[in-house]
Amino acid sequence: TQAGEGRVYKCLFNHKFEESMSEKCRDALTTRQKLIAQDYKVSYSLAKSCKSDLKKYRCNVENLPRSREARLSYLLMCLESAVHRGRQVSSECQGEMLDYRRMLMEDFSLSPEIILSCRGEIEHHCSGLHRKGRTLHCLMKVVRGEKGNVALHCQQALQTLIQETDPGADYRIDRALNEACESVIQTACKHIRSGDPMILSCLMEHLYTEKMVEDCEHRLLELQYFISRDWKLDTVLYRKCQGDASRLCHTHGWNETSELMPPGAVFSCLYRHAYRTEEQGRRLSRECRAEVQRILHQRAMDVKLDPTLQEKCMTDLGKWCSEKTETGQELECLQDHLDDLVSGCRDVVGNLTELESEDIQIEALLMRACEPIIQTFCHEVADNQIDSGDLMECLIQNKHQKEMNEKCAIGVTHFQLVQMKDFRFSYKFKMACKEDVLKLCPNIKKKVDVVICLSTTVRNDTLQDAKEHRVSLKCRKQLRVEELEMTEDIRLEPELYEACKSDIKNYCQNVPYGNAQIIECLKEIKKQLSTRCHQKVFKLQETEMMDPELDYTLMRVCKQMIKRFCPEADSKNMLQCLKQNKNSEVMDPKCKQMITKRQITQNTDYRLNPVLRKACKADIPKFCQNILNRAKDDTELEGQVISCLKLKYADQRLSPDCEDQIRVIIQESALDYRLDPQLQMHCSDEISSLCAEEAAAQEQTGQVEECLKVNLLKIKTEMCKKEVLNMLKESKADIFVDPVLHTACALDIKHHCAAIPPGRGRQMSCLMEALEDKRVRLQPECKKRLNDRIEMWSYAAKVAPAEGFSDLAMQVMTSPSKNYILSVITVGICVLFLIGLMCGRITKRVTRELKDR
Repeated sequence: TQAGEGRVYKCLFNHKFEESMSEKCRDALTTRQKLIAQDYKVSYSLAKSCKSDLKKYRCNVENLPRSREARLSYLLMCLESAVHRGRQVSSECQGEMLDYRRMLMEDFSLSPEIILSCRGEIEHHCSGLHRKGRTLHCLMKVVRGEKGNVALHCQQALQTLIQETDPGADYRIDRALNEACESVIQTACKHIRSGDPMILSCLMEHLYTEKMVEDCEHRLLELQYFISRDWKLDTVLYRKCQGDASRLCHTHGWNETSELMPPGAVFSCLYRHAYRTEEQGRRLSRECRAEVQRILHQRAMDVKLDPTLQEKCMTDLGKWCSEKTETGQELECLQDHLDDLVSGCRDVVGNLTELESEDIQIEALLMRACEPIIQTFCHEVADNQIDSGDLMECLIQNKHQKEMNEKCAIGVTHFQLVQMKDFRFSYKFKMACKEDVLKLCPNIKKKVDVVICLSTTVRNDTLQDAKEHRVSLKCRKQLRVEELEMTEDIRLEPELYEACKSDIKNYCQNVPYGNAQIIECLKEIKKQLSTRCHQKVFKLQETEMMDPELDYTLMRVCKQMIKRFCPEADSKNMLQCLKQNKNSEVMDPKCKQMITKRQITQNTDYRLNPVLRKACKADIPKFCQNILNRAKDDTELEGQVISCLKLKYADQRLSPDCEDQIRVIIQESALDYRLDPQLQMHCSDEISSLCAEEAAAQEQTGQVEECLKVNLLKIKTEMCKKEVLNMLKESKADIFVDPVLHTACALDIKHHCAAIPPGRGRQMSCLMEALEDKRVRLQPECKKRLNDRIEMWSYAAKVAPAEGFSDLAMQVMTSPSKNYILSVITVGICVLFLIGLMCGRITKRVTRELKDR
């Protein structure tokens, strides 16, 4: 190094903490540095290089405060202010400033304020860490709360020093950070020019990634803690946003501070304006908005980088989240305990969550976990400059794709659960329905309650055929999206989840929550559930049957079949359409099985079959009122009402619409005994003992019912016998409800009874007449089955005699001796008529004779 102009001093300053440096020389250099800190003119090179700039920007001695200790720091602040305002400062002067800023960051003893304010903290926590800025970083660590508490005046002294040295403008000023992060910068940030302020931003983007090393992570977070508390210390943010901050947040100059403005207040002001709509008023410039989003994305990884959050939530973090020490867990924990937080903390966490709902990319850790899914399924919405909740909606829709990883799925589900706490946390829902909520559901906050309130309003308007819906069209569309999303996980329906928590633990403990698997598990063991849970599950099923699109499992399993068979079907008629196509050869077996499950459910209670309920609304109270009177509120009727209607169908007493629906149910249950809950309930033992092989068949085609009919004499249980007799009675009314007989006699019906319409026992009577007619030759199988049925009906007539005139008439009409019986009845009536006539004439003659007397 060439002597002169302070060059040797500068060389020695740069190597002050080298191992080969003697203590005497190091002490002498420190003394020299302290003199420079008190009076900048002691440094010949600084005074010479910055002379014109000091004069130009009025940083001369006349403007200095009285305290001599402040001279170097004041001059640095004054010149830095000029640089940050975009003014020209000579490169020689900036080089000198960089050296002396690095000097102040490297040795805390050069800053009298640090020595005075932080003496206790240094002795207690940071003794022996004097070299290369380690003491300052140790103090920063203490301030972050990682090694104990620190006095307020010490924290303020540290904040002042960091403003003076401004390491946010050039990471090399902070030697401890520079050395710790050198390897990360060489690999992850090598595309950025050395000394560029974007290096810090690059390091933040690689926080908690594989490229980050632990020592760098600690030094970086320690520095960012202070940068986050003064927006001016982020050089790029200040450059892009100083105009907006002055216009909207009433900020002062770079080196002017206001004690009235709390830490982080300016940045909070900026991000509030960053997410305002054009209707809400003044917004940030595009450059500033992008910068604010960058900072938000980076700082969301650590609650300590949000000054307002840390200040308001310190107590709650200790109370609820002391064990949540992993990355990102603290904010998730606060969101989970939102309702338990103190008012100030709840507001801050609520505002941040509301912000996340609009721009989920703020959740940097979630974005990293979901990167494969975003690239595959959501890249179009991810590239949008304004998110507006589209990205999260896309992730929710693709949550169960094969490519989805566990971390991403857990993160997306957590965000969905948080959204349930307040409708404002769903950005698209909030924007679409804000006015509707204020008008129709005021004072309701929880999202699930708002959804129920709006859904009820929509349903009532639809049922009453209102001329104009009270809920706006855009809200109705988004409401549908929210309703469908809620069906995917029982935890998204808090009332149902709370009611069934113990049942889930007892019966569905190992079942995953996603894909509505817990809900399906509860449906399958409905009879074993606690009363409250059973009632909630029943209400859920009632809603799903009215609107099958809300049946997540049905829609998922039958997705392709819906596209094939029901592309134009209304959502309300989706299940009905699938039922009609259930026996198609190209029907997917899994979908067919799911349709059968839903049919079994529908047949347990008429309220779960909206089509039947509508068709039989007059018949049910007319014929089955006694069943309704006996039933308790919110309890299932176990198929009793449908069984009652079946009997009236056999008696041919139902209205045409109701008769059509009951015929379909009888036909379906005749093929599959599981669709008849009363038969399954009363004949379970008989099916197990007499018809086990038939019940085990993969495809049910009426084998079990036929087995029970054939073994009627072996059935001992009265209730089971009654159910089988009812089946026989129903088959008399319509051959279509006896699949075995109908299959056997299909050709004979075509040849001999084609002109006779089905129903009301007409085709059955036709076959009976053909059986008696010796001129007609029936198929052997048909003849055998008919004779079997005649025997069964004869037995049924003995065991269960006619209960009324209609039963008697039915038995006569379906009797093989129908013509003989009718002839006898006709002769009897004629005889009675003749006797009546004769008696009438005799009484008339006697009356006349009495009058003549």
